[in-house]
Amino acid sequence: MRPTYLAARTGTVIILLSIVVSAQGQSEGSRSIAGGGISVPGWTGKIDANEEQRGETLNDAKLTREGDVLHVTTGPAVTYWNPANKAKGDYTVKATFTEPKYMNLNSHPHPYGIVVAGNDLGTAQQSYLYCAAYGDGNFIVRGFGPEPFQMNGRRGEANAAVHKATGPGQPVTQEIAVSVKGNRVECAINGTVVAGYDKTALVTAGKLKSTDGVYGIRAAHNTDITVSGLSVREN
Repeated sequence: MRPTYLAARTGTVIILLSIVVSAQGQSEGSRSIAGGGISVPGWTGKIDANEEQRGETLNDAKLTREGDVLHVTTGPAVTYWNPANKAKGDYTVKATFTEPKYMNLNSHPHPYGIVVAGNDLGTAQQSYLYCAAYGDGNFIVRGFGPEPFQMNGRRGEANAAVHKATGPGQPVTQEIAVSVKGNRVECAINGTVVAGYDKTALVTAGKLKSTDGVYGIRAAHNTDITVSGLSVREN
């Protein structure tokens, strides 16, 4: 009986160690990007409050432009915007996001996507909504109002429309669009609507001040992406 007991204890220890290692991977710290900051005229940004509390700054992430393509390297999770980029009424904001080397700077998938409805950005009272994709087929819809809120759960959800990288170090591209039309707000990824909400579920206490506002882009910590075709059109 004793060998069986020892084997059971050994198996339990291995399982517990695996859980600890996994948890550590999921909570990896943010890097500091060399030569960080914003070099794109007119643009600004803000890292998440929890990153600020750890002493990180906007200069620990990097936003550059190469021709018409924005290049984001994080660092702390960050939202970038140009205050001149505003959308009002019925509109669609879209862009193409490319992760040239999937999971290049992280140990697990991290999201990136479109920001809309930005108000009081950069302040403690900021509010905005974002729809972001992961390179593993998942997506999330979240926001700040000014505290974080979640529209499709803590870990988001999978959808067949979201492209999957073939493996770490491989490229993956997502076309993301957020639309406001009438009483609905929808997120489409690669041409398929993956989530939709009534405005009343979004423009309410603790969430958005309005669906009108500044639009921009967002990337979670430790990501390396390019963004092309960021634009808005009236619906």
